[in-house]
Amino acid sequence: MNTSNPVAESTVQLGARHVKRIGYGAMQLAGPGVFGPPKDHGAALEVLRAAVAAGVDHIDTSDFYGPHVTNRLIREALHPYSDDLVIVTKIGAKRGSQGSWEPAYSADELRSAVHDNLRNLGLETLDVVNLRIMFDAHGPAEGSIAAPLATLVDLQREGLVRHIGLSNVTAQQVAEGRSMATIACVQNQYNLAHRDDDALIEDLAASGIAYVPFFPLGGFSPLQSTALSDVAHSLDATPMQVALAWLLQRAPNILLIPGTSSIGHLRENLAASRIVLSADAVAILDRIGADTGTN
Repeated sequence: MNTSNPVAESTVQLGARHVKRIGYGAMQLAGPGVFGPPKDHGAALEVLRAAVAAGVDHIDTSDFYGPHVTNRLIREALHPYSDDLVIVTKIGAKRGSQGSWEPAYSADELRSAVHDNLRNLGLETLDVVNLRIMFDAHGPAEGSIAAPLATLVDLQREGLVRHIGLSNVTAQQVAEGRSMATIACVQNQYNLAHRDDDALIEDLAASGIAYVPFFPLGGFSPLQSTALSDVAHSLDATPMQVALAWLLQRAPNILLIPGTSSIGHLRENLAASRIVLSADAVAILDRIGADTGTN
């Protein structure tokens, strides 16, 4: 594996801070379907501590993971938090009694969610809060985000939120959001095979706004590609490491939050920052998105 990659030492601006380009996504610490407690409570705490010990300075979470599970695990494992750790959470959704994902962005629901996050994380102010838009739970859908975003802006003015991000949004909604507030980051689905946001990433990069791809490895349907496997084999790396490395080389504002409940997989994910992809390898990997018709 080639290890002479400047990406390994690069950072991305996230609000008022600069964080390393691979963070940790806590979603997988909850039970199956991101619902209920983890199978192994102690192992979940160990993964969180191992991430921070390995240098991770950015954790992505939400109080609707579980619900209330991942935030309480983060607090138990890491509180009091180190000064250089940025915790990003999201609001705008809730879980049904059987685990369904439902919108929750009335003013009262958003305020309650912020206070739930503060309490369960053990914080007085949330570093970054992403407003998750739920017009369609499965992907971005057009519509004005002004009303819920205005509530989040009020919470920012009150000192409960430092920075605001957006999630599951269209380019038009990002523009609307930027007309109302300083947007610290955008968190949408994006990976080798799902590249609808190519133009949006370029626009955000030009403005120095972090783009955080969720499901960077395909999510509940992991990426599978012969081309990806062949490139990985040539680099003595795993396909998932190469998929992460491609994202890091895709644009300088991309900030990764791969999640895992395994310390072994955590270490593999972090090692992806040291992989160098040649121009030929990038061209091969780019065709995966072309073949799926998403770029």
